Amino acid sequence: MNLGELRPAQGSKFNKFRKGRGHGSGNGKTAGRGHKGQKSRSGYSGRAGFEGGQMPLYRRLPKRGFKCRNTKEIIAINIGLLNVFENGDTVDIAALKSKGLVSNPRDGVKILGVGDLTKKLTVQVNAFSAGAAEKIEAAGGKAEVV
Repeated sequence: MNLGELRPAQGSKFNKFRKGRGHGSGNGKTAGRGHKGQKSRSGYSGRAGFEGGQMPLYRRLPKRGFKCRNTKEIIAINIGLLNVFENGDTVDIAALKSKGLVSNPRDGVKILGVGDLTKKLTVQVNAFSAGAAEKIEAAGGKAEVV
């Protein structure tokens, strides 16, 4: 095969359909717009959601809910899962990712106090619950907010 022999796939290319070019074209005269009315006129451009003057659906239905754009998505991890680390380790978000405890930290990681911690760890994440911070310090480690 040479560059000069390359051709597009069969049926992938076709001539542009030209509307309003006489009766012989099969789409002359009104050019598929029908007779009269707003949509048949030149310059018509229907607004999205416009229903011909009828109250549009998006205005007929009641408003529901609220989504705050300023919220942060914090990933929560229970303290019992931190026992996979060795004694004296520093646990940060990168270490949590490498152990598979967090896949995507989103806007931050928070340690919750469910479970027991048996190892002395220095934990450096975005937030701690009060119970989790107590358990880390009771085990001889440090809870550092990054």
